[in-house]
Amino acid sequence: MELAPLKIGIACFPLIGGSGILATALGSELARRGHEIYFFSYAQPVRLDLPREGLHFHRVEVAHNALFPCPDYTLPLAVKMAEVARSQQLDVFHVHYAVPHALAACLAAQMLGSLAPRIVTTLHGTDTTLLGQDPDYRTAIEHALVHSDAVTAVSESLRNQTQEIFRLQRQIEVIPNFFTPNKPRRSREEVRRDLGVTDEFLVLHMSNLRPVKRIDLLLRTIAMSKTRERLRSLILAGGPFDPYEPLLDELGLRDRVIVRQNTAVVDEYLEAADAGLYTSEYESFGLGILETLFYGRPVVAFRVGGIPEVVGGSSPLYPFGDLTAMAGALDALVKSPNLARELGERGRDHVVERFSAARIIPQYEALYHRIIVPRPR
Repeated sequence: MELAPLKIGIACFPLIGGSGILATALGSELARRGHEIYFFSYAQPVRLDLPREGLHFHRVEVAHNALFPCPDYTLPLAVKMAEVARSQQLDVFHVHYAVPHALAACLAAQMLGSLAPRIVTTLHGTDTTLLGQDPDYRTAIEHALVHSDAVTAVSESLRNQTQEIFRLQRQIEVIPNFFTPNKPRRSREEVRRDLGVTDEFLVLHMSNLRPVKRIDLLLRTIAMSKTRERLRSLILAGGPFDPYEPLLDELGLRDRVIVRQNTAVVDEYLEAADAGLYTSEYESFGLGILETLFYGRPVVAFRVGGIPEVVGGSSPLYPFGDLTAMAGALDALVKSPNLARELGERGRDHVVERFSAARIIPQYEALYHRIIVPRPR
């Protein structure tokens, strides 16, 4: 049965990071399916392609009022969400991160009363696993989760960890991340030439470079590789790389590592790479790993958090901190193109089957229709 189109407000962070990327991709896919999508953030999300039919962006100004000692974002966000929900008759607020987005949605709903959209909160990791441990945030997060009409997590690992931290008496539904590859704008050869890479084995890492990503371990893994002279590492950084510059010199990797900052278009770099390297001490899901696998590139990573759910049995995973094993896995890929190709193809088959938009988007659509109250148009 075909479901009626909905009007959905999405609140997310606009920067490079799993939550913002997933939220943007979700909104774009929903618009492609005929829904009207209204994004809320303090800047246009980096992967939001505008103008496009069915997609709208509402910028939220961070308040700098002389009455308050610090800038405020939650209240202006709630006001903007309420204004748009009232004028456009939104059906759903789908917010990514409990703080500040779910809290803003709860406040907007209180302003709107019976006209309020239903609230779906999607947890991506640090909003519960990190902030949930902080007494300054814990009660607020619990309030947002309890007052959401539905709560989803991007992995079984994250759902279990959230339940352990908060002991919630409510259901958390697992709807994983997804990825839709785009046609690269440049060829593999063009990108590698631009990077100064010739016949070397190019190892890719994509992340926001937060401390949990353990870029120090990534660099040490490369330094320990016995084939390091045949390796180049490309880091697509969604955050400042400055803290790791001294380590590059300490490990003698200055000519082995390439850094590109805040790159919104990743497909051409995925096509240019030969493998992915991820050294996080925890990942609720690992969207960069998913994107790497979708391009048929093998992944070398630790067995932590939701990563085993993403990788499945397509590539070996290693105990956290075992840099010898990680470096050895890299060496094996460099020495055997057949092994790299076999693991990459196995990974692509796994993620296409489990994490495609065609599989995931209908789960969100079904959730929206399950919780909304039909209203006349």
